[in-house]
Amino acid sequence: MTIQTLTAFFMWCTIINAALLVISSLIVLLMADWIYNFHSRLFAIPREAFDIIIYSFLGFFKIMIFIFNLVPWIALSIIGS
Repeated sequence: MTIQTLTAFFMWCTIINAALLVISSLIVLLMADWIYNFHSRLFAIPREAFDIIIYSFLGFFKIMIFIFNLVPWIALSIIGS
């Protein structure tokens, strides 16, 4: 496997995961009440805790994208040039 192949792989991983993060954020932003109502039927959870959990999930997902997709892509781009 060449550096160019790995660079392209991490580039597409970054693009796909960033798109999923944007879509997830938009869904949470636009449909927060519906999502909460659906999950509150499954779990007894107050709205404040639900908001914290969703916000934490999106933040964790963003950090994981940076660590496991964006940083390797940048590093491979630097050493591949």
